[in-house]
Amino acid sequence: MRRPTAPPKLYRWAYALTALLAATAAPSHAQTKPRPPRVEDQNAVTTVRAEDIGGRPEREITLERDVEIVKDQTRVKADTACYRQVEDEVEANGHVRIWRFGDYFTGDELKLNLDTGKGYMLQPTYRMELNHAQGKARRINFLNEDEALVLDGTYSTCQGPNPDWYLKSSTLNLDSGRDVGTAGKTIVYFKDVPILGTPAMSFSLSGARRSGWLPPMPGFGSKGAAELTVPYYVNIAPNRDLTLYPKLIPRRGIQLGASGRYIGETDAGLYGGETDIELLPHDKQTGGKRWNIKSNHSQDLARDWSFGWSLRAASDDNYPNDFAKTVSGSAERQLLRELRTDYRGSWWNLTARVQKYQVLQDPDSKTDPRLFVSRPYDRLPAVSYSAAQYDVGGFDWSFNSELTNFWHPTLVRGSRLVAAPQLSYPIIGPSFHITPKLMLNAAAYQLDAFKDAGGAQTPAQSLSRVVPTFSLDAGLVFERDAKLFGTATQTLEPRLFYVNTPYRDQSKLPHFDTDASSFNFAQLFSENRFIGSDRIGDANQVTAALVSRFLESSGAERLRLSIGQRFYFRDQRVQLDASNPVKDARSDQLLAAAGRISDTWTFESEVQYNNRDSKMVAASYGVHWQPGQKKVVNLSYHYVDTALKNLEVSSQWPLSQRWYGVGRVVYSQLSKKVIESLVGLEYNGDCWVFRMGAQRFVATAKNVSTPIFFQLELNGLSKLGVGNPLEAMKNSIPGYQRLNEGYGR
Repeated sequence: MRRPTAPPKLYRWAYALTALLAATAAPSHAQTKPRPPRVEDQNAVTTVRAEDIGGRPEREITLERDVEIVKDQTRVKADTACYRQVEDEVEANGHVRIWRFGDYFTGDELKLNLDTGKGYMLQPTYRMELNHAQGKARRINFLNEDEALVLDGTYSTCQGPNPDWYLKSSTLNLDSGRDVGTAGKTIVYFKDVPILGTPAMSFSLSGARRSGWLPPMPGFGSKGAAELTVPYYVNIAPNRDLTLYPKLIPRRGIQLGASGRYIGETDAGLYGGETDIELLPHDKQTGGKRWNIKSNHSQDLARDWSFGWSLRAASDDNYPNDFAKTVSGSAERQLLRELRTDYRGSWWNLTARVQKYQVLQDPDSKTDPRLFVSRPYDRLPAVSYSAAQYDVGGFDWSFNSELTNFWHPTLVRGSRLVAAPQLSYPIIGPSFHITPKLMLNAAAYQLDAFKDAGGAQTPAQSLSRVVPTFSLDAGLVFERDAKLFGTATQTLEPRLFYVNTPYRDQSKLPHFDTDASSFNFAQLFSENRFIGSDRIGDANQVTAALVSRFLESSGAERLRLSIGQRFYFRDQRVQLDASNPVKDARSDQLLAAAGRISDTWTFESEVQYNNRDSKMVAASYGVHWQPGQKKVVNLSYHYVDTALKNLEVSSQWPLSQRWYGVGRVVYSQLSKKVIESLVGLEYNGDCWVFRMGAQRFVATAKNVSTPIFFQLELNGLSKLGVGNPLEAMKNSIPGYQRLNEGYGR
């Protein structure tokens, strides 16, 4: 290994980073195989071999030429050696090699006590079993069986005599027992160029989690402002950890953050959760305090009793577009705060919850009403009970009920009690099923007095509604031999689903939690066309569907084809807007196909087609090609009439033996522009990975964010760079595979 003397300017540049980082550590969640426990047989016999053996009996043995000394899991080879039996000590010279619990050392001279494990070696090289780390030194002091002190030495997880990266330290303590490496004054070299200098450094020898400073993370905010994060990782316990990170944002100030995770088990059962907090005490641009919190927790209190919470809150409407780094983060506008508890029986469940929302408006919603985000009703509280039993004398039955107090700052408030029993009698044979079902949905409302924005007063009132429903679900399954795409069996599965629900006037009932259901295959076989309990749709309709599946001899599904449509025998009078009944005789047609064309090609598609107007209402197509490791191409198209026409392409692909390209583009045909994109390059250096690229996404309706990132990951040591390219690539490209699996988070 070459150890060139760097010019003074390079050393000063490397040590400049020390001002940002007092001690760099690299905790990670590596999948490294744990080291087996060391078990030393204190009564093990010492065996010596050599071509010439002499000395004093039971005192001292001298060995010449092809020497080998073995005691339990320690083995020494050398040109010459002297073994002192009373002290159980070895002195060896010339081409000395030693194996200790799988670790391997070579050097010019060795002195080692086989009983205590203490000793030293001059001009050594070493290689560790656990993570294949290696290095050279002026001297190694063996402090005990687990611990070695490397003086004026190097350390790297790269293989070969000239590793791409290594750290060079005046003192380096390698403690395999505690899985900790601790270095004094240290320089990290990459391609023989110093890139980081620290007065102290600590790291995990196996790549497992441990407490310490993470490398500084320069980056860019959602509006392109530069920022610098210096995180500190606290490995509290194997099932708990905490990351603290001060973040310097020159345009805004210093932001403080904390992220904690935990899982565990008590006598009552399991628990787990995660909490993330950000605080900017004084924003230079707004002049106020900015903060954000996200917390989730779930816990078993007893065998059948659990509770949990979900908390999301932010200081102001602009927090997501000022600080979010991802598409999902910038789009999150309805922040839920929920506290709930559940009690379960063998066939029933009781739930109580409190829900409250904070709504963050898009900053452009004042000028563009289409961007306004509506506020859901709070539930203060909601108590629900559900019970079900199957095959009770051939019958299946269930009962669902909920009592909820709804609150809203500007809309009518009140309480609602819902009870919905149902009874069915499934008749199931080898190739058919018939299931008649009776349902009843009863609701009672107690509404508070309400004054609308125009000043009109509505008195407190009580309302009720009872709606019965009958449904009949029937289907057949036919099979035949098939040879398409190497399949063995083809099925033909016709299905009819009839629903009859009489009309009940519900126009005076409020809209607490109800909306029209999206139209898809699952909704085709639902009794109610609404989501929620404020509207029960009247119906006299039948759904006809046909499914054909191609199965391999193993039973795996190779191809699925589906078509379905609903036919109405009377007008649909119950609507969210009662003045617009639907008079269609039939619904749109749904067609779907999905399957595996070959071992490398898969696809899925779904189309909603309007026969009356002879046009496609919505469609989604996707093709995925994954011919090998770290090779994937995804192509998809999403269409919703007058609302969405997006083409999406994403890929991870090797450009050469070591270079890989990654990318994603979402193009809107409606707006004639790219609305989201990602482009990046990765280089696999075996013991290190380099990533670079840029991402562009919509932060608000009229603003975009374009963060850039680059990162050098030294396997088993740390990540250095700007931004988090690994997270961006994993979230953007379905099928993406990490180049250095088994290292890092």
